[in-house]
Amino acid sequence: MAGLKDKLYSKIQEWRPRTTRLLKEYGDVKVDDVTISQIIGGMRDIKCLTTDISYLDPMEGIRFRGFTIPEVLEKLPKVPGSEMPYVEGFYYLLLTGDLPTDEDIKEVASEFRKRQEVPLYVIDILRTMPRDTHPMTMLSAAVVAMQRESIFARDYHKLNKMDYWDATYEDSLNLLAKLPQIAAYIYRMKYKGDTIIYPDKDLDMGGNFAHMMGIDTPYDDISRLYFILHSDHESGNVSAHTGHLIASALSDIYYATSGMINGLAGPLHGLANQEVLAWIQDVIHSMDGKIPNEEEMKTFVWNTLKSGKVIPGFGHAVLRKTDPRYTAQREFCLKYLQGDPIFKFVDLLYKVVPPILLEQGKAKNPWPNVDAQSGVIQWYYGVREYDFYTVMFAVGRALGVTANIIWGRALGYPLERPKSLTTEMLEKAAGIV
Repeated sequence: MAGLKDKLYSKIQEWRPRTTRLLKEYGDVKVDDVTISQIIGGMRDIKCLTTDISYLDPMEGIRFRGFTIPEVLEKLPKVPGSEMPYVEGFYYLLLTGDLPTDEDIKEVASEFRKRQEVPLYVIDILRTMPRDTHPMTMLSAAVVAMQRESIFARDYHKLNKMDYWDATYEDSLNLLAKLPQIAAYIYRMKYKGDTIIYPDKDLDMGGNFAHMMGIDTPYDDISRLYFILHSDHESGNVSAHTGHLIASALSDIYYATSGMINGLAGPLHGLANQEVLAWIQDVIHSMDGKIPNEEEMKTFVWNTLKSGKVIPGFGHAVLRKTDPRYTAQREFCLKYLQGDPIFKFVDLLYKVVPPILLEQGKAKNPWPNVDAQSGVIQWYYGVREYDFYTVMFAVGRALGVTANIIWGRALGYPLERPKSLTTEMLEKAAGIV
């Protein structure tokens, strides 16, 4: 695709001298200190990765290529008749840093449609797996099975290092175009009696996913919003970093994305939205389905905290305000889910939990995060299979991961290889021995 690819190449040519100069002239400049608690505690907050795709600002939330989430949703061209932007246009923004025109989006959408056919052997693999296989296992297996399609793997030995990004770009578009169909196929095969709905080549990525899921509008807008909001979160989270690490060994995009999916499947990463939903449903059950007033909800929250439990969906390791991803979903819910009993609980929690957490004084951030609401929306529109929520998360996250890997190849980022220390070395550094 000439338009996006040419624009991306010109951006890469402009960017390479910046990275080269930093390494050559300023490579010894210190940007961070590392403590023992950071080394043992999961390398949290150590500044040691580079990405221009997104940045997590403590007060503004995620910025995609410098744009806040409200700005992204406002400035990106919308799908005709819809409230949400094209996912294809958002990917253009992630790759280039520029807001796309309508013509740019048409080119990307056309390219995705041309590449969306899933190989039959992938379908065969999915159909031979036991139906009780976790859908994330199915998705990961489908992606890694397509590794035989990799242009980068095929041409690696004859590629110039400076051209690695080109083959990675082609692999990325090929994979991204197929992911919605693979995900929806898994859903319909596993949960809907094997009643498969095939893609409509006249629809955009988000609209097509909703069509293949068999869910009517405005679920198409939910799909667009969901993929955009979950696309990237800097490079240090488990899924993004796993993709980056695997790709740093020059493994192709299929290996890297399958690994990203595996990391996302962990209960400490991608399962939070379903855990929040399950908790809210337990609360509703404990109240016999009655919608409490604010005072009753405050009492329940205090009793929960005093018993040593937490309120899931509130707090964030970096953010110090309400997650803009939550706000974007809340605005949708206020328009479409006003009468939904579960959303009424979500709305009450939004009003009473932050002041209580502030009064309690333990939470650095008492505000709701993205997971406090996303599962509730899926449930409302009939996607009630908890295990599938992370599959949709993975489709969105692939946008950011592939964009980062393309740029990593373009700028020649090397194999990632941090240095380990023994416990005794840390004890010596601490003056213990």
